Amino acid sequence: MLNLFQHLRIQPKTLNQVQGKSMKFSTQEEYGLRLLLRIAKSDYQHGLTIPELSDVEGLSTANVGKILRVLRIAGFIDSARGQTGGYKLNKSADKILISDVLTSLGGKLYESNFCDLHAGMENICTNSIDCSIRSVWKTIQNVLDGVLSKFTLQDLLGKEEDVEALANSFAQEMEAKFNKN
Repeated sequence: MLNLFQHLRIQPKTLNQVQGKSMKFSTQEEYGLRLLLRIAKSDYQHGLTIPELSDVEGLSTANVGKILRVLRIAGFIDSARGQTGGYKLNKSADKILISDVLTSLGGKLYESNFCDLHAGMENICTNSIDCSIRSVWKTIQNVLDGVLSKFTLQDLLGKEEDVEALANSFAQEMEAKFNKN
């Protein structure tokens, strides 16, 4: 029986070693998750300010402000102004799905309008009728969605080894589901 990587004809190590490059998430997604985790870990009653978050995460205040705005508009955090103001979670960490956070920060790897955006010089992609590439992107997106939709912000508050074990169990679950089909 083929595992997911074999089916996609990808060697697991290849994901990190394709010509010295790796799959990439945007800095906005990475920093956004870090900021959200920092806010979730905080026990400050009034939340954390932009300068505090900037200092502890080593990011510019402008970048922190921009990312926090996206997270606030998406409904993950609230802000309070004034001397005792700051940013805090809008809902409990166990109700915040990592898939939703990443989608709000940067979108998905593959969305249904992907082909329209990559048609080249034509109005529609020349491969829009029978596209083998699209099927790979859809499969990868389905696997990502399957794993990321199981993770909550609460899960990421644990120790690295615990989160890694949870991630592996989610991946095995997805692989078993994939092998059934």
